[in-house]
Amino acid sequence: MVHKGDLKDKLGIGGPLKNVYFLIATVGVASLILTSPVMAQGKQVVGWVEEVCIYPGNLVIRAKLDTGARNSSLNTSHITEFERQGKRWVRFEVTNRYGKTVTIERKAHRVVKIKNHDSTPQPRLAILLGICLGSFYKEAEVNLADRSHFNYQMLIGRSFLAGNLIVDPSTKYTTKPICIGMSKE
Repeated sequence: MVHKGDLKDKLGIGGPLKNVYFLIATVGVASLILTSPVMAQGKQVVGWVEEVCIYPGNLVIRAKLDTGARNSSLNTSHITEFERQGKRWVRFEVTNRYGKTVTIERKAHRVVKIKNHDSTPQPRLAILLGICLGSFYKEAEVNLADRSHFNYQMLIGRSFLAGNLIVDPSTKYTTKPICIGMSKE
């Protein structure tokens, strides 16, 4: 007959090793919880500020998620319109906070009128741009603007968020962009 104490001794899980095993198990479970996206109602929960990756360009930038804004907006510079095969195109640069700059060319989707709180509507060129937030990827309409005076390079509005993500205004930087299989272009 094997006694409980004898089994612990034979397996080596008694004494000081017991604390080591407990610590390893706790760290393992905690890392699974912290690296897994939080889900609510089948939707990923994200903070009000997150890192996103834009495609083409494969550039990681900081974005403010704004449920009060309908559309998304991207800080760009050196915007140049041109024609390609009879269609209106635009070339622009985006620089992230680490100084990495990419030049992107996209077909113009449309011109939008953006209402600012204190002025008349301003026309802006809008394009379709791939955005990866956490594990969620979507091609969304994004207007091009000078956002250099704002804290965040991109504003992501309801047209991207709706039906897919829930914004928790008490948190930020809850996830990293991990859209697998995206083009590095």
